[in-house]
Order: sequence, then C-alpha cells, then structure tokens
Amino acid sequence: QVQVVESGGGLVQPGGSLRLSCAASGSIRSIYWMGWYRQPPGEQRDLVAEISANGITNYQDFVKGRFTISRDNTKNTVLLQMTSLKPEDTAVYYCYVSTATGSYWGQGTQVTVSS
Repeated sequence: QVQVVESGGGLVQPGGSLRLSCAASGSIRSIYWMGWYRQPPGEQRDLVAEISANGITNYQDFVKGRFTISRDNTKNTVLLQMTSLKPEDTAVYYCYVSTATGSYWGQGTQVTVSS
C-alpha cells in the first residue's frame, strides 16, 4: 500500500502565492516521477508539472515561469511553489507518484484564486 497526501491549498487573491506539498509513504520501492495534476470545475484533469527521480522537470505552458516543482528523494516529498496566481488556476490539485508497482494519487487539495 502506498499513501499519497497533499496539503497547502486554500484561498488566495490574484497575484498571490501558495505552496503545495505532497508526501508519499508506505510500501515504496522506487519512485520514478512525482507530479501535480489539476481539475477545474466541470473540466478534465490535466498535468501541471512533474519531476523525475534525477530532477528532470516538465511543465505545462500555462504555468511556465510561475510555478516551480521540486522534490526530496530522501523524504519522498514533492513541492509545487505557485506564484502570480490567476483566477483560472482555481482547481483541485492532485499529487501523483509513479513507482515500480504502479501510479498512486492523493485525494486532492482545493486551490481557489479570487478577490
């Protein structure tokens, strides 16, 4: 069993910042990729950013220059630092981890950008 838990969502004004955290625990042998998806109301879930075990990052165009992903392999954690937030960033953000035994998802954390 692998558990994935996100934290750090909330309400922020446009132009503000938030940091999302995600921790994976349990029967983990090897974590390949860790990352974040988001799902706005009534829309599909889309990739936001991801990072490999050796630090290769992949960002969607709509967050480049505003979001930064990082991870700590010793703690099995991944962070998403979000700056210059826009109302269209409002969504439930989901953390995922890709391991040798499959991919696992967190329950999601709500991010709301509104004045």
